Amino acid sequence: MTIPAPAAYVEFDGRPATAEDLRVPAFAGYGHFTAMQVRDRTVRGLDLHLERLDSANRELFGPPLTGHRVRELIGHALDSAGIRDASVRVHGFMPPGAAETVTMVTVRGPARMAREPRSLMSVPYARSVPHIKRPGEFGQTYYRELAGRSGFDEALLTLPGGVVTEGSVTNIGFWDGASVVWPDAPALTGITMALLDEGLARTERPSARRPVTLEGLGAYRAAFLTNSQGIAPVRQIDGTSFTVDEELMARIGQVYEDAPREAV
Repeated sequence: MTIPAPAAYVEFDGRPATAEDLRVPAFAGYGHFTAMQVRDRTVRGLDLHLERLDSANRELFGPPLTGHRVRELIGHALDSAGIRDASVRVHGFMPPGAAETVTMVTVRGPARMAREPRSLMSVPYARSVPHIKRPGEFGQTYYRELAGRSGFDEALLTLPGGVVTEGSVTNIGFWDGASVVWPDAPALTGITMALLDEGLARTERPSARRPVTLEGLGAYRAAFLTNSQGIAPVRQIDGTSFTVDEELMARIGQVYEDAPREAV
């Protein structure tokens, strides 16, 4: 449900990827990444992306992955690809026998989330170590594909008892008529989600975290999805329908648009 992007341009540690380099993600995929949208060489929440990479690298491998170095690598890859608007991913790997993190930057054309309301199918799955964004998660892909074959747009991951956590590649937020509610459950804190949190607080409409269950979905007036490509309303979760709240979508859309950008 996103606008297709062309094939990626890939660099490893600031140089064009070779076939040997690409063996690292293919055969030693243990690592982490962040995904961002670049417009005119700027990124919303760049500091949050850099913090995510550094924190995950320290947790998985020990050494830091400094923001200064990552910014240089992103800028170099954009220069080499010859574009200012792009979808960028930054991956950190530690190949067997290596003493330092290998940083892979991929650059594609820009993408955005389609604005059509989405339908979600709940599935009994939750990611391990959910606070780290990482590639190659079989369960997420399996259930997302299953949801698609079942006529839904996205899978909604749930814990036992129908406790809602996150989408397969999204965060989900709910509207109770007074505030935005994020599920209080183990999940990745997405950058767009974090930017909305910060922006809502600045506008004196702070969001909240509460347990959300499939059984209790009727308590919410509306719902929406977020990821690095934007925001979209939810029209259905399993058999529960939601009205698209245009005022809410305009409000959180403006909060997102107002988030400051940083140069890369």
